Amino acid sequence: MFIGKKVKLRGLKMEDVEPAYQYMCDPEVLLNISPGIPYPMTLEREKQWFESQIAMKDTYNFAIEDIETGLYIGGCGINKVDWKNRVATVGIYIGDKDFRGKGYGTEAMKLLIDFIFNEMNINRIQLFVFSFNERAIRSYKKVGFIEEGILKQSVFRNGRYYDEIVMSILKENYVR
Repeated sequence: MFIGKKVKLRGLKMEDVEPAYQYMCDPEVLLNISPGIPYPMTLEREKQWFESQIAMKDTYNFAIEDIETGLYIGGCGINKVDWKNRVATVGIYIGDKDFRGKGYGTEAMKLLIDFIFNEMNINRIQLFVFSFNERAIRSYKKVGFIEEGILKQSVFRNGRYYDEIVMSILKENYVR
């Protein structure tokens, strides 16, 4: 468990499945987390995803919990690890609307970065974000990510194409 001022990152629990399912049906969450067709999650698929995480290697998923209320408000994790090159690819979402835009995701990302650099001995953390997700881009920049590249018109949303931005942070540039 990794604890900040607003949030703590903890392992996933079975009781997180129901709120995660609700969050995955939120149109804003769906539009921002995957380049695929934004199709609502079913409770059965969410349970299957949760159960699949037990057997996964090289992925580390955390629940984001509000310290004050104990509520599960979202998730973050390492989606892929390249051990040879010491690169981790990460993702995050805040599912509870009441906690968006208030620094919870920024703090959760800081905790995740600390874990990756200090416990996993990773050199580079990267992520991909859609150009229309300005709130997330601002948050990533606050914790030290820089824009490295743009995948032009790589995602189709609401009748038009958008860019996908590649961002990264190196261990040597990270300031706690």
